[in-house]
Amino acid sequence: MRICGLQKLSMVDYPGKLAATVFTGGCNLRCPFCHNALLVTRLAESPALTEQDVLNFLSTRRGLLDGVVLSGGEPLLHPGAADFLAAVRDMGFAVKLDTNGFYPQALKEILDRGLADYVAMDIKNCPARYGETCGVPGLDAGPVEESLRLLIGSGVDFELRTTLVRELHTAEDLAAMGRWVAGFFPEGRTPRFFLQKFVDSGNLIAGGCHGFSDDEMAALSEILRPFLPRAELRGVE
Repeated sequence: MRICGLQKLSMVDYPGKLAATVFTGGCNLRCPFCHNALLVTRLAESPALTEQDVLNFLSTRRGLLDGVVLSGGEPLLHPGAADFLAAVRDMGFAVKLDTNGFYPQALKEILDRGLADYVAMDIKNCPARYGETCGVPGLDAGPVEESLRLLIGSGVDFELRTTLVRELHTAEDLAAMGRWVAGFFPEGRTPRFFLQKFVDSGNLIAGGCHGFSDDEMAALSEILRPFLPRAELRGVE
């Protein structure tokens, strides 16, 4: 894997756990609101760590950290992701995986091998606006649907999340997204779903993106909840 960053201690990336977060470089998407262009479009400027560098660090944190988060970029575009997570699990750490859902076969391997305790998967928008939201015109959201089915059938704890951007998400989009996602779940079962507030990091892939106010975020969550009752806000005071 190409590892471009290591946050040695995080109290927010893995719910309920003290964790280290490993950031891989590279992504198949070009979401204009992505907050870390260094990991997507400016890899030449990104630092590089070897897997052994990271594993050596983690070996010194046994008993101090609860878990490890593998994030990106998009970690599942790297063929070695599963083997890296196996090494992390062998050290006794819990594992959280962040993914955009476009690599269902890689996700299946990780789930089948029992290498993830928690998965956070992005749902970028309703299908009609998926490509636009991801910066890849004409993009087919079919792989995301396949990944969602895998998560539902896996028994692994997971969450779904959408970062809301004023230029890309309308009330109608939220209703269409909620209806689409809810259709994959058996009656009476609904996922944890987070609506995340967009904040401009100053290091975006493209400009022209703006967030919603806290009140607007709350209103949009009410549009989603008839379809996904466990929808919550993240990043809102």
